[in-house]
Amino acid sequence: MQRKYVYAVAAVLLAALTGMSAWEFYAAREAAREASERQSAAASVRRDTIGGSFTLTDHTGRRVSDADYRGKFLLIFFGYTYCPDVCPTAMANVSLVMERLGSDAEEVQPLFVSVDPERDDPAELADFVGQFDPRIVGLTGSPAEIAEVARKFRVYYRKVTAEELGGEASDGDDDYLMDHSAYVYLMGPDGGFIEVFTHTEDPAEVARAIREAIRSRPSA
Repeated sequence: MQRKYVYAVAAVLLAALTGMSAWEFYAAREAAREASERQSAAASVRRDTIGGSFTLTDHTGRRVSDADYRGKFLLIFFGYTYCPDVCPTAMANVSLVMERLGSDAEEVQPLFVSVDPERDDPAELADFVGQFDPRIVGLTGSPAEIAEVARKFRVYYRKVTAEELGGEASDGDDDYLMDHSAYVYLMGPDGGFIEVFTHTEDPAEVARAIREAIRSRPSA
């Protein structure tokens, strides 16, 4: 399926240009609203309970683990390639963060972890992340693997069908969206949690926070 990757959030105009149905934009809006409500709850979660080991498949088809990224600061976002606006916005912001970091970007590895493993195989992920910054690595896996890593990062996600949102039922298996939290996690070179940002956070502020973390990194 040919998809258009959306960089703006003007839902009415996008619906007219892309032919997306009203329920798709409604679902995206509801997902963003729920994610915002959960943001305050995230602040009360103990920092040492966020993150952990994982083994997934990257967008080239290679099996990778968290150990492969040791020594790098990680910017991790959980989303999916069919996302109408939240995920493209988050990845566009991550791209801007990487640009603003300049040479410090060498210390950072952005990761896009799919919460839709049924549709997001490596080829889909490669197509998606390729629309943004070549340094972004897409990760997918089996439903069990995704559920496990999402649990470790306290990520919420759920499949939402058109019928649930008042739309017409479809015979196609692909006619659904994923409701999901929309945080960007900054993890340290040792895998420890440092900070969490919203998907619309000012890229300049995120870059500043990352630079601060890099400068505060203990000397080897």
